[in-house]
Amino acid sequence: MGLSYTHSWLDIASDKAEEIRQRYDNRIADLIVNDLYSNAEEIARKAVISSRRSRGWDKKLDDILTSRRFGYPVMMVLLGAVFWLTIVGANYPSDLLALLFSRLQEQLTRFFSVTAVPGWFHGVMVLGLFEGVACVVSVMLPPMAIFFPLFTLLEDLGYLPRVAFNLDHVFKRCGACGKQALTMCMGFGCNAAGVVSCRIIDSPRERIMAMLTNNFVPCNGRFPILIAIGTIFIAGILPYGLQSAVAAGVVTAMVVLGVLITFGVSWLLSHTILRGEASSMVLELPPYRMPQVVPVIYRSIIDRTIFVLRRAIIMAAPAGALTWILANTYIGDFSIIVHVATWLQPLGQMIGMDGFILLAFILGLPANEIVIPILLMMYLSTGQMVDFTSLEELRQILINNGWTWLTAVNMMLFTLLHWPCTTTLLTVYKESGSKKWTAMSFLIPTVTAFLVCLVFTQAVQLLGLV
Repeated sequence: MGLSYTHSWLDIASDKAEEIRQRYDNRIADLIVNDLYSNAEEIARKAVISSRRSRGWDKKLDDILTSRRFGYPVMMVLLGAVFWLTIVGANYPSDLLALLFSRLQEQLTRFFSVTAVPGWFHGVMVLGLFEGVACVVSVMLPPMAIFFPLFTLLEDLGYLPRVAFNLDHVFKRCGACGKQALTMCMGFGCNAAGVVSCRIIDSPRERIMAMLTNNFVPCNGRFPILIAIGTIFIAGILPYGLQSAVAAGVVTAMVVLGVLITFGVSWLLSHTILRGEASSMVLELPPYRMPQVVPVIYRSIIDRTIFVLRRAIIMAAPAGALTWILANTYIGDFSIIVHVATWLQPLGQMIGMDGFILLAFILGLPANEIVIPILLMMYLSTGQMVDFTSLEELRQILINNGWTWLTAVNMMLFTLLHWPCTTTLLTVYKESGSKKWTAMSFLIPTVTAFLVCLVFTQAVQLLGLV
């Protein structure tokens, strides 16, 4: 017993010594970096003649963008503006693509009818696989084609490093690294791309933490759900001219909630399975410059939009085929999909939704873009994925199936927080090389989503608000 007691104290002393050494090393690193930059500034001041007017303009702008008083409001305004431009700009192209795919599907149906192939083959290939891909492309492509260039413009302008600078002290308090703010920005376009961008974080512990929490930033696949539900049940009660702005505000509020939960989960991880001292972030703020439009468009469309879309299509195609099979294979009087939704009903009601919504999220694991079409397929008993032609039509379908404002809020919360898509999970495995961290990247958001919806639903019901 005495030997064991002595060993435990030695272990504690060793852990404390290691913690003190890490803090001391970080402080030494900060001092070295500060000294290097001070010397560099002194040399530049003596050797370089620059325009005072230009230097003063940069400094004044940085005083605003990186200040504690104005830095966060400016971030919020820019984020809201990006969302508003994405929402407004993506509406018409999405409708046009949906119409194009609808006509192409009619031609495919005629071709299959002429060739006299079995009905089940037409169902799997056209009503399942093709329709799943069509939903992903028509819903995902236009927002990404707008969102990625806008964020790349901010990156090329030199603003995104200022965002990382503003959030560095918050991430440090959570035991994370300020560079995680940059990976979160990439996650807005696609969480898989956000996970890949975690390579910029030097510390393996903080890199894993950034991978595990990147899913709390909504990607372009989840934006359409947040926008549609927010517009119907919140912005829909306002005049038409204000709906886009209010919808953008709702999405921005959900994003802020996701960032706050990122901070909370990061803090929890840094005090449990990923213990450690936050590393110092050495980040040189680049000078402001006019973005190069052609390279920006190329990087955002070719390197990001097409890359992400290709991965989503690869995952969505088999999911569409499987969904059609489940919806058209009957056991008794009901399809397999109805049996599973009925079995999930008690769990769905517990978190303020229903079994059909929960099953739609499960079947939408390969791509979030097909969640709403799958849900409408189950509500309308069509046997194939369907999309809504207008928000009013969607609103009526949801209300007819028992939706209230509580259902809508829980739908948005679950959309924001639930498990990553298959593409993101595969990317986590590829980047971490670990099945353990891949499983954790699934479990952490799943548990968080269920807990948040459960607590919110129980609180609302206890207060008698529904």
